[in-house]
Amino acid sequence: MEFGLKGILTEIKWRLIGIIGKAAVDLLFLTIRIETHGFEEIRDLVETKRIIAAFWHSRILLISYMYKNWGATILVSASNDGEYVARIIEKQGHRPIRGSTTRGGRRALTRLIQYLRDGRPGVVIPDGPQGPRFKVQPGVVMMARKAGIPIVPVTYSAKRIKVFNSWDRFILPYPFTTCRMIYGRPVYVPENADKEQEAHYTARLEEELCRITREADSHFGHRID
Repeated sequence: MEFGLKGILTEIKWRLIGIIGKAAVDLLFLTIRIETHGFEEIRDLVETKRIIAAFWHSRILLISYMYKNWGATILVSASNDGEYVARIIEKQGHRPIRGSTTRGGRRALTRLIQYLRDGRPGVVIPDGPQGPRFKVQPGVVMMARKAGIPIVPVTYSAKRIKVFNSWDRFILPYPFTTCRMIYGRPVYVPENADKEQEAHYTARLEEELCRITREADSHFGHRID
């Protein structure tokens, strides 16, 4: 009985975290001016929802808000920290799948690829769950090849931000500031790509994500080391 009650209370706690977390993100970005750059070039592609969106671990906040209720399938770490993210994005209208592109997540990857083939949009954080920061792990390129859909790099920065002293240097925009969201050039992975070619497209995605992130930060005079 005690175990059952403890389980119920734990589930209530996580549900409240999801509700409160979503409300806090919504409230924050209602005060913020949001600019976008590079979207018109890929509007038609994004509107098909036949994409894998890729962005760095430190840049999740605005992007998950902008695409709430999009029904994206998002690969989220199976760690305790990942539980916070999973509960919030679930309330934002996404479908979290617990696992990792490289750390024991084969079943999660298989499920995500199936959802992508069924026409759902996908999201991968290629330097998560624990880094190295700004380094693309190879799983996202393999997923794009097997699902037959492109990867769209996206990032953002803000004029006034709090930069946390975490492994990913997570950024939190201050209320009433301006954010700039940048879309990069899509990465198309041929379905017959071999391991050497997959490594090439992994490097290309990493280079593009780093490029647009530097552009977003430098627009506001930031250099986040």
